[in-house]
Amino acid sequence: MSGSLGRVAVALLRWGRGAGSGGLQGPGVRTAGSGGGGGGGSAEQLDALVKKDKVVVFLKGTPEKPQCGFSNAVVQILRLHGVRDYAAYNVLDDPQLRQGIKDYSNWPTIPQVFLNGEFVGGCDILLQMHQNGDLVEELRKLGIRSALLDEKKDQDSK
Repeated sequence: MSGSLGRVAVALLRWGRGAGSGGLQGPGVRTAGSGGGGGGGSAEQLDALVKKDKVVVFLKGTPEKPQCGFSNAVVQILRLHGVRDYAAYNVLDDPQLRQGIKDYSNWPTIPQVFLNGEFVGGCDILLQMHQNGDLVEELRKLGIRSALLDEKKDQDSK
């Protein structure tokens, strides 16, 4: 990671750890392990999973309890933008899902983020999109208003 990208990632990770446990899952976050309809790793099953919801994340752990720093950073970025309605799949629960999603996206690492059925990337890409404002625009295309727009509006009115 580049210097500024790394500093932001570290800040997000620290912020996420300080947020306490249990408060990360919004009312719309759906998690699924191997028993929750996310099992398997065939291309057809994965195609259905990534297209089922507007925002889909494959991560290590769950949004409430990410099991790696990069997964935590993705959860925190989505949280910063107020994205509450998304599907999250814990690849640690299903080795076939873990390998299958890597093969499906042709991306070697987890977490992986899909917007409207399209692969976006991992933590580094999502963090870059957050930093340069592209994530706000991509969410808008999905009909999701970023909470950062409201925050900026509040700051401008002061």
